[in-house]
Amino acid sequence: MSNTNPILVGIAGGTGSGKTTVVRRILEAFDEDVICLDMDSYYRDLSEMPIEERRKFNFDHPDAFDTELFIEHLQLLSEGQAVNKPVYSFAESVRTAEVVEVKPAPIVIVEGILVLADERVRDLLEVKIFVDADDDIRFIRRLERDVAERGRTLESVISQYQRTVRPMHYSFVEPSKRYADVIIPRGGKNEIAINMVVADITSRLTHFKVSNQLDLI
Repeated sequence: MSNTNPILVGIAGGTGSGKTTVVRRILEAFDEDVICLDMDSYYRDLSEMPIEERRKFNFDHPDAFDTELFIEHLQLLSEGQAVNKPVYSFAESVRTAEVVEVKPAPIVIVEGILVLADERVRDLLEVKIFVDADDDIRFIRRLERDVAERGRTLESVISQYQRTVRPMHYSFVEPSKRYADVIIPRGGKNEIAINMVVADITSRLTHFKVSNQLDLI
């Protein structure tokens, strides 16, 4: 990776671990210098599957994602090119016809539960972060989110957590923690760890901008 390539920062961790809070803090710290590409937008389209079957689908397995498209878009962003990010309907478990244009920026935040689980994705990341939190906290957060934002019932969330979320966490998400450069315990409540991450990215961003200026001379 050359000095003038955007800085790709991977942020992984279990569902409800506080990844969104960490991402928001980084977005606030760098404003127009940063964009985010979330892996959740790259779930495979299940529109050909009956709605009852979609509810039973394992959304926490690596095969649930269109990883090839995700990697293609990461590569384009790393080369300074814009991408059309898919828009996924979590209420219907389908990819909509809409897309969102994501323009390149000096810092690209790459967020998702399995961001560190795939070697091809890891190879594109300059900084790898794992956000950690206790299981009970993560479950409560997921329960609240899925009921409030994704149209799920209490019973369906509990059933899905027991059937796929928890087993997949220990099969794929938790093992990916070994690849992290930084592990943030207590998720978004860990001010010291987040501030250290922001400071490191600030240093890399300064180097990025200096390198770009030198290239223009």
